[in-house]
Amino acid sequence: MSEAKTTKVLARNKKARHDFFIEEVYEAGIELTGTEVKSAKNGRINLKDGFARIQNGEVYLHNVHISPYEEGNRYNHEPTRTRKLLLHKKEIKKLIGYTQTRGYTLVPLSVYVTRGLIKLELALAKGKQKHDKREAIKRKTMEREAEKALKEKNIR
Repeated sequence: MSEAKTTKVLARNKKARHDFFIEEVYEAGIELTGTEVKSAKNGRINLKDGFARIQNGEVYLHNVHISPYEEGNRYNHEPTRTRKLLLHKKEIKKLIGYTQTRGYTLVPLSVYVTRGLIKLELALAKGKQKHDKREAIKRKTMEREAEKALKEKNIR
């Protein structure tokens, strides 16, 4: 019997797809303390300003805010501390090549729970210029209007 892969999304970075062109997506584990795990599973995590950086052959997550756990008392964690990401060596070497030579950025897209483990969806991304963002907004608006017109036509 095979187990169905159940995932529960805890947080999404909605601005990432607006501000960046997403090239590749990786799944990474996060090294968390006990109170961070409890707080994250309650959905008290914010990826908005987060990014990842490679230091000494390891990947670290910066600026991701995990709120302190209410019942954590003196054992609570610092909300925006740097957290280590768990990736395979081959993936880290590939990411080093992209980020150092080609000007890519590592951006967190979402945090979710799979089989009791908290995972992070990490994207290899390239920044969008202002005109690219405007173009994407225009395209979305046109699609929305076309969809709305089709719905109105089907109703009548």
